[in-house]
Amino acid sequence: MSHKTSSSAKIQNHLQDEKSPYLLQHADNPVDWYPWGDEAFEKAKKEDKPIFLSIGYSTCHWCHVMARESFQDPEIGKIMNQTFVSVKVDREERPDIDSVYMAACQMITGTGGWPLTIIMTPDLKPFFAGTYFPKDSGSRGSGLRDIILNVDDLWNNRKDELQKSAEELTFSLQQLSKIKSGPELDENTLKTAYQSLKENFDDEFGGFGDYQKFPTPHNLLFLLRYWKMTDDMNALNMVEKTLDAMVQGGIYDHLGFGFHRYSVDRQWIQPHFEKMLYDQALLVMVYTEAYQATGNKRYRETAQEVLEYLMRDMRSSLGGFYSAEDADSEGEEGKFYLWTASEIKKILGPEDGELFSHVYNVNSDGNFKEEATGFQTGKNVLYRTNNWEDLSSQLEITSEELWWKMESAREKLFTARQERIHPHKDDKILTDWNGLTIAALAIAGRVYKRKDYIMAASNTLNFILSNLKINDQLMHRWRQKDAAVNANLDDYAYLIWGLLEMYQTTFQAEYLKIAIDFNQKLMDHFWDKKEGGFYFTADFVPQVLVRQKEAYDTALPSGNSVQMLNMERLYSLTGNSEYRKISRAMEKNFSGIINSSPPAFTMFLSAITHKIGPSFNIVVVGDKNLEDTSLMLKNLQEQYLPNCVLIFNSGDENLKKIIKNMEDKIMINNNITAYVCGDGTCYPPVNTLKELLDIVT
Repeated sequence: MSHKTSSSAKIQNHLQDEKSPYLLQHADNPVDWYPWGDEAFEKAKKEDKPIFLSIGYSTCHWCHVMARESFQDPEIGKIMNQTFVSVKVDREERPDIDSVYMAACQMITGTGGWPLTIIMTPDLKPFFAGTYFPKDSGSRGSGLRDIILNVDDLWNNRKDELQKSAEELTFSLQQLSKIKSGPELDENTLKTAYQSLKENFDDEFGGFGDYQKFPTPHNLLFLLRYWKMTDDMNALNMVEKTLDAMVQGGIYDHLGFGFHRYSVDRQWIQPHFEKMLYDQALLVMVYTEAYQATGNKRYRETAQEVLEYLMRDMRSSLGGFYSAEDADSEGEEGKFYLWTASEIKKILGPEDGELFSHVYNVNSDGNFKEEATGFQTGKNVLYRTNNWEDLSSQLEITSEELWWKMESAREKLFTARQERIHPHKDDKILTDWNGLTIAALAIAGRVYKRKDYIMAASNTLNFILSNLKINDQLMHRWRQKDAAVNANLDDYAYLIWGLLEMYQTTFQAEYLKIAIDFNQKLMDHFWDKKEGGFYFTADFVPQVLVRQKEAYDTALPSGNSVQMLNMERLYSLTGNSEYRKISRAMEKNFSGIINSSPPAFTMFLSAITHKIGPSFNIVVVGDKNLEDTSLMLKNLQEQYLPNCVLIFNSGDENLKKIIKNMEDKIMINNNITAYVCGDGTCYPPVNTLKELLDIVT
């Protein structure tokens, strides 16, 4: 493929025909980028050049900074083209590539992040790694220019040493997925994880750690289950403290809703402004479960606000949800979201502007500091330090009046903000993140009795099945009518999760059947038949460098962890003992590494709470048209019963084909009847909600 010149006289490299928004952002760089593939690798071998691999994503602030400083610079482009074959990868499009080389970076440097910078041999074996590098060496560390020149010197004069280092590192990477199996996990592992989270918990501001706080929803989901299992109120308090602090902090978009990716301070005030689809979906689940557990209406409101943001700004007209929104607009981080005090008073007027500024900590000097420099900007991020009740008491007005005043102000400021230049939106649609969104919508739909959420989940699922399933193979990414990249473990695991939630919400047997079919695909092509556990990539997909098998959680829960929970729930739903055998094999395969650091595996441990129990299979038999049937189902769905699965038997023949002995579950005395089985015991059938809850709560 030759270089082309556009009408604007910009040189275009080998990325010009890609679909990824991230790769297209670099299509006119002077760096002669190639997409990941044989063309680049063959060129590197033919010309005996190392490969410069740069991995990022389209809404990554520091990726933009490195691009502006270095990759758009003609001089840097020239020496990179002389020294390397340069390859660009979108980590969201190719998580299989990203995870392997991120592991290499962490081995070499002890840390990781994006942009991820890897230099490797033509046969893809890494010998140098890092993240962001400035153009020139200085106070911010080694500069890219010097790194390029040093690598060029080493490659030409000491290549054998580099190749030996690359071989040793590749061998170490291959060992990562070779895990020693161990015994089944028990309450001691759960307690160790809880104690570790407790020690790392910020009692003053909520969350974990004392710098750069991430939402980590899977930690909160685990703590809710641990509280339910043990009645340890401190576990619930940790969840509530964190959820309250996040929704009051600057990490939450108080005008347009939705959560930013993380905060750079303890107080959740100074956000890193990206908005990721997966964060929204997982946090909807956490706030909804917390609402079920506590009855706190603010948690319900937060979940519904986040879903309002997703359905307003992140939903494709075809049904799928887009991936992310950028931190930057007009080349400036957070510009879309920040306000001066004078702007607010101009829009709201002096009196309402002053009240709003008091509630949301707006001042004339600004409260927002640039992440890179730490300098005050004169602009304000909106955040609250008190809940509505405390604020209304301070201001001596009713909380209802205060809320309405703030809602009126919010609508005016939101309307004004809509006129600004919006951040870039990454409009690719990913199967895994949409699977999480389906799960979130289904859970919220049944708990809040919102048919629009259930319909949105159904439309999203239909989009995936219609556009991302090709010749019976699931695909990972869709954009502009193009489905590409074979689905990975996360795609299947998250989508199965979504399907199981859809069944629990609608009781349509078809969702359960599709989940079981996808589960079989995982068993056929991802399952490690020798040791147990699922590989990240299928057996028919060309291997990147190593075939990884991991269970630790990152910003997302790991595919193996989610699939462990899926297996436990499928066993509870169907009674098929094969699912329990698989979950036991997974548990033994990963238990050694989990016991070495339990808090890194909280999603897997949530599945263990289901296994340890008490967990229950509830079958409700009744006429769906009768009020007592709908009332029992409605009340059950509102309860916080994380280790229960609910089946509604209305005589559906398709359900009988999936779940054995369903024909034995009949109405007794022509009344709605509930059958409960759990922990090796089946209880006598009951006819009232109170009798049922006495068993399962």
